[in-house]
Amino acid sequence: MRLGCRLLLPTLVATLCYAQLTIDQKVSDFQALAALYAKRYAPYEWKRDALGIDLFSIAPWLAQVQATKNDLDFYEVMQQYVASLNDAHDVYQLPSNFQASLNFTVDIYEGKLLVDSINRTRLPAAEFGFVNGYELVSIDGQDSQKQLDGLLRYEVAANPRSTRRLAAQLLTFRPQVLMPHAADVPEISVVLFRRPDGGMETYRIPWAKSGLLLTNVGRYTTPGLGGMTRVSGIAASPTGDSPDVDVVPDELPAYRKVLNRLQNCRLPDKAVTGFGGQVPVFANSLPSNFVLRQGRSSQDPFFSGVFSRGGYNIGFIRIPSYAPLNTTTALTVFATEIAFFQANTQGLVIDEMRNPGGSVDYLNAIVSLLMPSKWRSIPFEVRATSVWVAEISSALVSAAAQGAPQSILDQLQMIKDELVAANSAMRGRTKPIPLDDVTIDRDPAKDSKGNVIAYTKPLIVLVDEMSASGGDAFAATIQDNLRGPLLGWRTMGAGGTVETWEAGSYSLGFSNVTTSLMNRKNDIKTAEDPPAPYVENIGVRPDIEVEYMLAR
Repeated sequence: MRLGCRLLLPTLVATLCYAQLTIDQKVSDFQALAALYAKRYAPYEWKRDALGIDLFSIAPWLAQVQATKNDLDFYEVMQQYVASLNDAHDVYQLPSNFQASLNFTVDIYEGKLLVDSINRTRLPAAEFGFVNGYELVSIDGQDSQKQLDGLLRYEVAANPRSTRRLAAQLLTFRPQVLMPHAADVPEISVVLFRRPDGGMETYRIPWAKSGLLLTNVGRYTTPGLGGMTRVSGIAASPTGDSPDVDVVPDELPAYRKVLNRLQNCRLPDKAVTGFGGQVPVFANSLPSNFVLRQGRSSQDPFFSGVFSRGGYNIGFIRIPSYAPLNTTTALTVFATEIAFFQANTQGLVIDEMRNPGGSVDYLNAIVSLLMPSKWRSIPFEVRATSVWVAEISSALVSAAAQGAPQSILDQLQMIKDELVAANSAMRGRTKPIPLDDVTIDRDPAKDSKGNVIAYTKPLIVLVDEMSASGGDAFAATIQDNLRGPLLGWRTMGAGGTVETWEAGSYSLGFSNVTTSLMNRKNDIKTAEDPPAPYVENIGVRPDIEVEYMLAR
């Protein structure tokens, strides 16, 4: 059963919450969550051996579940269990659309919590005179940095810097879909800021609350929604909407829907300013001679242009995500921009900072327009479950019946063969396989006459700790193929593909589950982790490290 209505979960909660879950129901749902990860979680061995995290050790968690006094405390245990994996993709989410907001956001600049956006509709400047760049010192007398320490578990993001930046958003934005006790805020908070000149300013700021508050789920004599169910694309929203369900368009062939799920390499939406945004975060600092090409309309899939420096014409293009509204249109536009840059520039800057990822298929199509010679894509070690074997087998039959191209049939057959082999051998994962083709090594993009149309000149890629999932994969592909230097900061380390599943019949929660592991060309050696070919937790390290989060 696929959940296709945005209001279904809140409605169920509103009509059924008349009692707390029993201990037996809590234990049952926690065991269902643990079983979901035991069966489907791809990085299990990596987390166990490299990070010392064993998700099979559930006795301490069961003790915590049995000690909970109410449903919200039970949800906290469920959330903490998933957070303990230190996986940027994986998050337990509640069936709630309640949220509370102070209507301004902060981010971390040079270690300080600085205001970087203000909703002036709710906080008019005449009454609330603080501005971007003010430092958040305390909320209700509690030191903000210490408050942030207590929020880290709700926004675990694979590496400490990514986690801390994401959790900083929760100082002023409390979504119950992530935080069971989000409603535990006063009507008005006393907020202390430090001005850039060192002076202090205090404001009384009301919490704006919206959505349906979840206090308890309700007790059932029979399971509320049945067994485990896959759900697509559910994520917390910083904009005030309820958790949304990204329904795959019905007009897509069944086999394409299966491939889309297999290739889903995207992080949920986050409240970080510019995350997945079209416009670069440094747009106000672009060169004075920058000539804009793409980006005049918010519907443009990219932000691009040209500027001159030192006698050279330099192209610039921002890739906001690898999940455009229309893939065909976006690829056509990107190819047009690359053709222009090839003819009119001597170098290219690609910005994929704060890129949440997207489809593996689309990502590699973009890469093919940047690689002028043979290149290696990023393959994935897929968790070889019987469910995937059955679904890929059905997709193969469906594709053949619908006259799909031979390339699709070959791709599905290859994936099926590898899943069956791994499943039969009782291996947790397949060997590294491509998810969008039959070969890991690829040719550059060519036109109908066989001419290479990829960009051939030098390029540099801007990355940061918010380059995630598909953003990790893009950076790894560029670096592994020695195509050009990466400049910025270590990427997030969200190193796989992901699906969303219901997690228990009684509590109505759901969890994202990493179902594969990106596999790089060589082992990566770092000071923090053992050598491994993975992106998970390790991230992609830039060739030129730049601390770009500077106070302005």
